[in-house]
Order: sequence, then C-alpha cells, then structure tokens
Amino acid sequence: MTPNADGRTARQDTHTDAEIAELIGLLRDMRMEVLAFGAQSEGLLDPVHPSYRASAANLLHYLAFRRRDLRSLQPRLSRMGLSSLGRAEAHVQASIEAVLRFLCRIRPDLHAESFESPCPVGFEDGARYIEQHTEALLGAPIRDRNVRIMVTMPSEAASNEQLVLDLLRQGMNCMRINCAHDGPEAWAGMIRNLRKAEAETGLPCKILMDLAGPKLRTGPVSPEPAVVKIRPERDLYGRLTAPARIWLYPETHPQPQVPGMTPLPVRSEFLRRLQPGDKLSFLDTRDRMRKVRVTEASPAGAVLECDQTAYIAPGTRLQLFRREETEEQPVIAPVGAFSGEPGFILLKEGDPLILTRDQEFGVNAVRNAEGLAIHPARIGCSLPEVFDDVQPGESIWFDDGKIGGIIEQVERGTIRVRITQVRESGRNLRADKGINLPESQLRLTALTAKDHEDLRFIVQHADIVALSFANSADDVLHLESQLQAAGGVQPAIVLKIETRHGFEQLPEMLLALMRVPSCGIMIARGDLAVECGYERLAEVQEEILWICEAAHIPVIWATQVLETLAQTGIPSRAEITDAAMGHRAECVMLNKGPHIVQAVRTLDNILRRMQAHQRKKRSMLRELGLAWRFSVG
Repeated sequence: MTPNADGRTARQDTHTDAEIAELIGLLRDMRMEVLAFGAQSEGLLDPVHPSYRASAANLLHYLAFRRRDLRSLQPRLSRMGLSSLGRAEAHVQASIEAVLRFLCRIRPDLHAESFESPCPVGFEDGARYIEQHTEALLGAPIRDRNVRIMVTMPSEAASNEQLVLDLLRQGMNCMRINCAHDGPEAWAGMIRNLRKAEAETGLPCKILMDLAGPKLRTGPVSPEPAVVKIRPERDLYGRLTAPARIWLYPETHPQPQVPGMTPLPVRSEFLRRLQPGDKLSFLDTRDRMRKVRVTEASPAGAVLECDQTAYIAPGTRLQLFRREETEEQPVIAPVGAFSGEPGFILLKEGDPLILTRDQEFGVNAVRNAEGLAIHPARIGCSLPEVFDDVQPGESIWFDDGKIGGIIEQVERGTIRVRITQVRESGRNLRADKGINLPESQLRLTALTAKDHEDLRFIVQHADIVALSFANSADDVLHLESQLQAAGGVQPAIVLKIETRHGFEQLPEMLLALMRVPSCGIMIARGDLAVECGYERLAEVQEEILWICEAAHIPVIWATQVLETLAQTGIPSRAEITDAAMGHRAECVMLNKGPHIVQAVRTLDNILRRMQAHQRKKRSMLRELGLAWRFSVG
C-alpha cells in the first residue's frame, strides 16, 4: 500500500480519522473484555485435560466475544476490506488482534497498540486442533472426504456379515450400536461382523455405543381386536386385478414374515394334508361364505388365494373341500390365536387426556353424538417420577411433536392435559411413543440402572460411549466417574444434545467434557426440534456448531439424515440439501433402514462433492443467548 504525500495510505482517503479511531476503540474494548473474562474464568481450566487446555481458553474467549451484538460493526469492517470476524470461532483473540493491528497500521500516529497477552490459539492452531481432536475421536479421514459417516446398526447386523461388509466398503467410518435395542448377545454379533469386515477390507471403523438414558414414553394401550381383513385388488370398475394372498403356517412355530401375504396359524396336521389345487371354505366374522384355493403347499406352510373380501379371526373354521374326498367326516381346522393390531388412542384438538403413573392399558375417550370427549382418554407413562416436577401451564408433546398439549392440572397420580396442537382430523397416539416436556425442570438422572449395567459391556468393546439426554455438567461428571470406576481403557465420550435444558447448559457441559482426552457432541435433531420448536431448530444447531468450533470439539450431525432414502430407496430433494449441510460438522449419522447401504453410498458422494466448498460460511454475529447464560461462579 503506497503512502500519499502527507504520509497517509490510499485506503485512508475513503475513511475518516474519526471512523478509524472509533473502530480501533471498539475493537480494543472488545479485546479487553475477552481477556478479562478469560482471566476471571481461568480457574475453570484447571481440571481440563492438557489436550484441550488451549481450546477451553478459546471457548471462554468466544463466550465473552458473543456477549456483544456485532451486526453493525461487521459491514463497516467489510467495507474496509477487513475481516468481519464472522469466522472467529476457532481463534477468537487472534482474529480480533489481526483486525486491530491492521487498523493501527493505517494511522500509527493516532494509535499504537501493543499485544502483550499471549494468544492461546493462533490462526493455524484452530483448524489443527479440530483435526487432531476429530481424528482422536473418529479415526483418520479418508481420501477426498474429511467428514466421517456413522451408521446405526439394525438388529440384522448381528447375523448378516454381508450387510456390515457392504456398509464398510461404501464408506462407513463409525458403527453406532443403540443400547435401547437388542442386547449384549446381538451387540457382540455386530462387533464380531465388523471385525471380520475390517480384516477383509483393511478399512478401520470406530464403534460408538449409545446409552438408552431415561426416555420418557407412553405406556401400553389395549390392542385392537384380533381380526384381519383379507382384500383382493380391484381396478376403478371393481374388476379383480389380483387376489388376496394368505400364508398358513404351523401354529407351533414363530410367525414368519412373508411380504404381501396375511399370515394365519393353523395346526400342523392340517397343513400336511393340503395340496396345490385344494379349496378351502369358511364363514367369515360377518357369516359370509368364502372360498380360497391352495396354490402352494408344504409342511412349512401353504399359500392361499382369495378373490373376495373376508374378515378372519382366531377360531374361524377352515374346511378342506376336495371333489374326490371320500371321508365321511369333513377335514376342518380352526385358525389359531394371533394378536390384534397395536391399539391406539384417538386425540383431537381440545380433547382432555389423563396421564397416569400406572402401566395399565390406556383407553380411548368416551364421546357423545357430536364427537366430543365426555370421559377423557387415559394413558400411562414410563417414568412416573416426572409427576413431581411438572407444573400447570407447561407444554407437553407426544410422538416426536406430532401431538401437542398444555398441562392443566397435576395431582398425585395423574396429569390432566388439554390437546392444543394436532392435525384437523386428529391423530392416533400409540404405546411406547416419546413424551417431551421442554418447559419442565425435570430431575431425571442421565444414567439409568440399565445404563449402569450396559456400561460393563461398553467399556470392554466400544471406542466411544454416547450419553443420552445430557442436561448438566453433573451428568457428564457422573458418567466420567462411572467409566473410571469400571477400569480398563476409557472410551471417548459423546454428549447427545436433545433437550432444551441440555442446549442451554452446553458451555458448562463442554468444560466438564474436556476433562477427558477425547470427546464430541451429537446434535440429536429429532428430540431437539420438539424441545426447542421446529421453527428454531436451524438457529439452535447453528449455535451448537459455533460453540463446539470455539472449543475445537468435533460435532456429529444426526437424526433423519437421508431417512426417506434409507427407508424407501428414493431420496427427497430437501433431504439431499440437508445432507449436504452436514459437511459443516465432523461426522454425519445415518439411521437404519432397508436401503441403508444405498444411503451410505449417496452420503459419501455428497460429502466428497461438498469437500471443496467446506468452511464457506460467513456469520452475522448477533448477541448470543448462550454466552449470557454461562456463569463463572
């Protein structure tokens, strides 16, 4: 930059002395606030692991930095060709001082600045620390893709070696085992298959085991009556296009899953008498005579075809009919016992709902002729201890936010809820559906008795343990103490942020988490969306990404990534864009589904394509609520 005759640079010609002096003053004040807050909070760094000491100091600087609203400052810096501080997360003090140094060089006669305080994280350090911590947690990156892929294992992975091998070949870097499902025998099978796949491919893969945690769910609901409807396919004119198909199987054997057929149990000796071409007749539950034909038959089962709609219940009598049959007594077999469809409770806007402490079967509301509930529906909940913590006026959500309500009354054994948000036609609430209480101060421990038992398996087999529903630093410290008590090689820890309270306590939990040498954060966007509101989810996940980048802690982007693709084999446009946004994190998690191998292959392709665009981000830095919620004392 060439000085003019009066000693000023060309840049100064477009900016007044007063403006530069004001900017220098603002940045100097900002720097002093950051350093003062860091010095005031220095005692919090003592328990931090040496590998995270500088990162923890930068986190404290970032919290002080984000207590200001910088949106008016940013465009002024940009107009001068300077950094707007929109990418300062990983190196806060260095970013502020770099801009301040440049401004002071423009007018050294106005301000001379000295930078005596050591900078904990330089520009080169920030990215290096994140890479080091990510590699320690999730392993080394692969060629052309820095973002790792984590895959949740289905139960079949315990017995299907090929599935695990295919997932590893398509790009899986971390196997996730959800301890809320299956058990130690199945988990061991999944791990055994992974080790075989690693040996065959030479590809390494980490193992994360996810503790179930205190999941609040609805209690049981009375099942529907045991009756099945058999219905053939017809065209718009009512003409038969395909018969209904029935699979008869021995009632002494577990019910097999035969796609496209209705399974019905019968006695084995009856099955042994059936031959292709036989016909069976029966009276259905409406006393209508129906006939079916046998197209395939063996002692293991028989395929029947029916051209008419029929309703069949346990006890429906099937009679074998053959033209050449000579026996005097007809061959008859009743349909064996089978369960009805899972029950449900229909809830509409304005309906009352009673939550109970017990685990008795839930019941539907009694409604009048106009459809209004005159006796409310009732359903239990899995954690009755929450009854002591909830208050009238607080919100409550069911089934991943599909049904919303307000708590009207809390008594010793019941909670009365008024349904306020549900689709116009109403929605069915079934057993074992999640319950969220985002406004309630719940005193639930993050580790349940089952979690303590599962930890014994985890410390022997897993590289990483994930803590569900982490809400406070005490939850983190408790898990750390339990892992130390278990002995052996300590797994890394990942905190799942899935509640509003957990999000609000994130800085405190990060400082507790950084006491261990390897750690990470998972953005569990399903429950988090319900807890914080779907309209605020994008904002919340951005704040988590910022805070974790300031702490140089790797982030796992999770929940419903490419879910339609994994379930159906065909992705939606929206979820492709969502998956591409996952490159902002250090790892993307996929859930299980019939087409999970294809989903891994697609995600690998997306992330490789996004590699060149990574870190292309400019943030508008408004005042950050998390920074103000953080307290030193």
